[in-house]
Amino acid sequence: MDKSKIRKLGLIVNPIAGIGGKVGLKGSDSKEILEKALKLGAKPISPIRTREFLKHLNPVKTAITIICYPKEMGEDIVRECGFTPEVIGKIEEGKTMAKDTKKAALEMRDLGVKLIAFVGGDGTARDIFDSIDQTIPVLGIPSGVKIYSSCFAINPRSAARICMKFLWEELPVRKGEVLDIDEEKYREQKLDIKFYGNLHVPYEPTLIQDSKMASPFTTNEHENQIGIAHQIIEEMDDKTIYILGPGTTVMAINEVLGEEKSLLGVDLIQNRKIIALDVGEKQILDIIRNKNAKIIISPLGRQGILFGRGNQQISPNVIREVGIKNLIILATRYKLRTINHFRVDTQDPKLDEELKGYIRVVVDYNELRMMKVE
Repeated sequence: MDKSKIRKLGLIVNPIAGIGGKVGLKGSDSKEILEKALKLGAKPISPIRTREFLKHLNPVKTAITIICYPKEMGEDIVRECGFTPEVIGKIEEGKTMAKDTKKAALEMRDLGVKLIAFVGGDGTARDIFDSIDQTIPVLGIPSGVKIYSSCFAINPRSAARICMKFLWEELPVRKGEVLDIDEEKYREQKLDIKFYGNLHVPYEPTLIQDSKMASPFTTNEHENQIGIAHQIIEEMDDKTIYILGPGTTVMAINEVLGEEKSLLGVDLIQNRKIIALDVGEKQILDIIRNKNAKIIISPLGRQGILFGRGNQQISPNVIREVGIKNLIILATRYKLRTINHFRVDTQDPKLDEELKGYIRVVVDYNELRMMKVE
């Protein structure tokens, strides 16, 4: 093949992104949290997400050159997937930091890559923004715990499709927001979302996620949440364990019951009483195994994502143990006005397919709607 026609794609893998999700640590932006996650048995997520991305990029393998950093920042998985990368830079194996991501982005830009794809979360997006701003297009492959920014594809498969379309000059570029939260406040049950800037992102509206929109602090919204809560409480079965996802809509259930709730964590309730607070995947499975259980969650505003954004504790294993028919979706009227359809990104492509279709949504007391999961 004519080398002049080879497309250059930069790939940056944040090897620790998302590692705290399933164990309920809500991030991995510090050395202490990373060490705690590993002690709790957390497994790296980024290699799995990168592998899925490269699997769907395979059809154009001979027509692109992937430029990446050494070892766990890209090289290992790229070679494992049958690609022959151009490896640049140096890292201290097992001790990568934000500065490595920033250096990689700068070097890839200077080498003339057409697009940089990065595997990580909002923190990684911030590092990319700090390094190269809007000088070349980038695309996020979601692997973090909190992924609120609009510079990310919906999932790795979508990211591969966007890359192929963009590298063959079929897509325009738009500005994608970089949002992030204060992880310390996050772990203290305070959601402080900040706008840091914009990155240039290939524009494919069906495959790119929107930025998260927080629920408004209005009387009408709160009354709507309370109405939903009363509906759910009336339908509760004392023998069933309810897995409560994060967010203010679900939190209203605990408010009505007078029970504690972790705003940003996952809790378990039975017989209208909290039985476990801020739990991870393993704790959930240990408690619900061979018992009746249901999952209560609310989609992210504007994004419409049910699973895979901030609630990774409710993992594919948990969903399968509970059963797809035992999902309860809550959304206020205001939130639904911001969402065209629901999406899922469970990190299990087969389960994502099984979750497609129409699902009942509790919108208020005695008010239900049907929404499609795409």
